[in-house]
This record gives sequence, C-alpha cells and structure tokens, in this order.
Amino acid sequence: MSGTESRVAVIGTGGTIAHQSRGRLDLVEYADHGRIQSSAELLALVPELAGVAEVVPVDFRELSSTKITPKDWLELGRVITALEREDPSLSGIVVTHGTASLEETAYFLNLTLRTAIPVVLVGAQRPADAMGTDALINLYDAVRVAASSDSRGMGVLVVMDQQIHAAREVTKSSTLRLDAFRSPEVGVLGEVGGDGRIEFYRSPRRAHTVATEFDVEGLNDLPRVDITYSYAGADGTAIDAFVAAGARAIVVATMAPGKPTPDEIAAGGRARDCGVLMIAGCRAGSGRVPQRALLWEQGFVAADHLNPQKARVLAALALTRWSQMSDIRRMFDKY
Repeated sequence: MSGTESRVAVIGTGGTIAHQSRGRLDLVEYADHGRIQSSAELLALVPELAGVAEVVPVDFRELSSTKITPKDWLELGRVITALEREDPSLSGIVVTHGTASLEETAYFLNLTLRTAIPVVLVGAQRPADAMGTDALINLYDAVRVAASSDSRGMGVLVVMDQQIHAAREVTKSSTLRLDAFRSPEVGVLGEVGGDGRIEFYRSPRRAHTVATEFDVEGLNDLPRVDITYSYAGADGTAIDAFVAAGARAIVVATMAPGKPTPDEIAAGGRARDCGVLMIAGCRAGSGRVPQRALLWEQGFVAADHLNPQKARVLAALALTRWSQMSDIRRMFDKY
C-alpha cells in the first residue's frame, strides 16, 4: 500500500522512544530527568511517515513502562478496540511503549484483542534526540509493518531493530544494547528490509487475538499472580508471603529444566491447600518446561516455553475463567 491508501493510528504510552534526553550523550539518565513527548511530537520527528501512511496520533499514557500495571493493559485494550470500531478505515495500529515491560503488554494484547488488523508494539533503547538513536527508524518500521496487508492475522507483533517478532515469543535480553529483543526459541517472524520490503518467514501457531477465549470486557483489574525465583537454598518464604498477600497463583522461575527446590515444593503444597495455583516456569531464559508426571503430582502446571513474566500474564487471564489445574494446563498447552 502507498501512504495515501493506508491509515495507521499511533498510540503513545511513553517510554524511551518518547523521551527527550538532557544531551546527545545522555543514554541512561534521561529516564530519571527527561521529558516524555506526546505522540504528535514524536511523529513530527519522522516526516518520512507521510510516504507510508496517514498517521493518526493518539495519546494514552506518558510514563516509564516500569509503571504500567494490568489496569493499564485493560484500558489500552479498550482504547484499541474503540479505535478500530470508530474508524473502520484503519489499516493498523502502532503502540509506542517502554521496553522494560513491552513484551508483557504485547502478550496480554495478543491474548485479549478481538481484531485481525495489525497491532504493532515498538520501543527504543535510546531517546529520539540521543546520538545513535534507534527510536526514529524503529517507529518508521513499525508503521510500515502496521500498514502492510501481509501483517493481518499474525497476532500482536513487536518490531525492533528491523526484526518482526511474535508477541508470545519475544523477550528483552539486554539492558542497553540496540539489539535487545530476541525470540530465543523459534526465531523472528520476519524482517523489515532497508529496501522497503517486509518479509514474513513463518506464522504464529499458538492461538491469538480473534481465536482466544478470554473476555476482559468490563474487568477493571486481573487476579493477583506473583513470581518467585529459584536459587540454591530457596526455602519457600516468598511463596508463603505471596499466599498471605492474596495471590491467586504463583509462578516459580525454577531451575532448569523446571525443578523447584524441595522447600519450594513444600511451600507450593501449602499454597495449594489455600487454593493457590502453582506454575513452574524456568529461570534459564530459553527452553521448554515439560509437564513431567512428578511435577504434576507435586501440584505444578508447567509453563511450556513461556518465560515467567508471560506465564504470569496467561495465568492471570486463565483465572478470570477457571480455577482447576486441568483447565489451566489446557491454557498453557493452547496459548
């Protein structure tokens, strides 16, 4: 599509991509002191977008992504749904977002949006006015992907560093490097070429967007789900504390390939006696946690390939509909 044929909404939620730094070499402290620009201000920095699509700025939040909560996810989902309903001419939607929790927002939207038009999340590792910034090219690429008809039906996408990732698989793997986002298990979906081409090499196989069974309309928050981290000698204190705090489920970032410590297993048993669901993720950074018979007997649902933070998102959504281990296990097998 040419720019005159495409219409893309760009929703701003803040983050590095929208920050102004205190100087061209301020690559770290801008987040503590800098100003966050509006969507219109950010888009004005990329006049080349006029050749891609008619771009409509939409302001949502102006904050660091470490401050985003499930309540913000729910409201963002409502904004996206309303935009598509009120403007049927939209080719796609871009969400500019801080990189710290971008993957969690993307996965939540991937599981809850009822849309086939492309929804693309994009961030940056450096502010738009910093030396060597990736903000402007990332934004340009994200709008190109959102405007492309090839992106329809691919679920929620993340575009960073000229790569197109599926929301389910992508994760931030570096603090400050420009190539911070990876899909460690199955690789990228495609690439945004410097020659103007957008190439997809595969399609997501797990259910997403219009094919999911989660209904969050009317919800103002999600069930509390917490994460604990396994380490040598972990005694289960954190699990007990989260139960006392009202957790409905707890994800344990176990040792590879999915083994809690003996004390964590014991604490998980106490949690289950209180009606708390236990999920076994992994701290390794990649690899599948298999649903071993012993793990199931110990009362843990395996998180499959999902990292702990995404397992938390899926568990919270699953708990809006089910509470039985068998039902939750089906969710991890399906999504």
